[in-house]
Amino acid sequence: MIAPNPWRAMTAQDLALTYPLGEEIHSGFPESPAVQPERLALFPAGCRVAEDAKGTLLGYCISHPGVSGRPPALDSLLGGLPAGADCLYIHDVCLRREARGQGLVGLLLGALADLARDHGLGALALTAVGGADGVWRRHGFTDQPIDAALRAKLASYRGIALPMVRRL
Repeated sequence: MIAPNPWRAMTAQDLALTYPLGEEIHSGFPESPAVQPERLALFPAGCRVAEDAKGTLLGYCISHPGVSGRPPALDSLLGGLPAGADCLYIHDVCLRREARGQGLVGLLLGALADLARDHGLGALALTAVGGADGVWRRHGFTDQPIDAALRAKLASYRGIALPMVRRL
C-alpha cells in the first residue's frame, strides 16, 4: 500500500538501498557507487526516496541544479554545482516495477517543480533512457535540441538517450 505522501528527503543511510535498486532497474546504465553520495552531498534538497506504508523502499530520485542542454555525462562526478544553473536536472528516477503506475512520478514532479521555483530555476530537465521518453512526455516534457557538444555527452549513455525539458 502506498502512503499518502510517499516521498521524503533522502539520507545517507538510504544509499545502502538506493544504489542496489538503481543497479537492478537501470542495469544498462551502470554508474559508480560514488555518484549517488556525491549528488546527495551537493544538493540534498533534490534527493528523495519513496516508501510504502510499511517503510519499504519503492524508489528514489536524484536531482540537482544544472544548465539546460548541458547534462553531465553518465557515470561522472560533478565536483560541484554548475555556475549559471537555469534548471533542476533530474539525474535519476528509479521505481520498483510494482510501484509504477500509481502516481508516484506525478507527485514527485510537483515537488521538484516547487523546489526548482524556490531556487529560481525555470525548468526541469532530464535525459530519458530505456524508452522512457513517452512517460516524460505525458508529464509535459519536450525534446531539447541536440548540438555537437550535447551529442558527445549523450554518447556516454551507450544507447538512445533523449534530452528533455519541462518549462515551469
